[in-house]
Amino acid sequence: MNKLINDNLYETRANLVKEITFLSDTELNSKPNLNMWSIAQVCHHLVLVEGASIKAIAWGLKEVNSSQKERKNVDHILLDRTNKIKAPKIVEPNIESFNAQQMMDLLNDSRKKLMAFLSSIEDISVLAEKSVVHPALGELPLDQWIEQIYLHEQRHIEQIKEIKLLLENN
Repeated sequence: MNKLINDNLYETRANLVKEITFLSDTELNSKPNLNMWSIAQVCHHLVLVEGASIKAIAWGLKEVNSSQKERKNVDHILLDRTNKIKAPKIVEPNIESFNAQQMMDLLNDSRKKLMAFLSSIEDISVLAEKSVVHPALGELPLDQWIEQIYLHEQRHIEQIKEIKLLLENN
């Protein structure tokens, strides 16, 4: 796999873990208001997105006539938090509480699965040649599916920082 992508996946996950490591279970599961997710729900959403991305990439790799569509400015779309994106049902988080260790385990397991899956791809050049429809971004080359995982995580790290500030001020 591309070293830059690998580094970005690692660095982004390290930043996420740094943001949530010292939170209590109460802080992890508190919602600033009824219309917002808790930090635990944001993290669970990230776990679900990672799993769904693996499935989408695996499906795209099996497609025979999946032709590459134009590349998108994924970072601009995902990192612009003024542009609200509704999570598809399949990646909506659970409403029940999580404890801190459980959330860390879920995050670690999903990342291990992603890295194992990516390392199992024999010819990574095919990732730029095939595409699959992404629910928020439209037709997306498979290598950009990988890119969107860490960019999406960066987006939600900013959301977690906001939630922490809101909880401090409540």
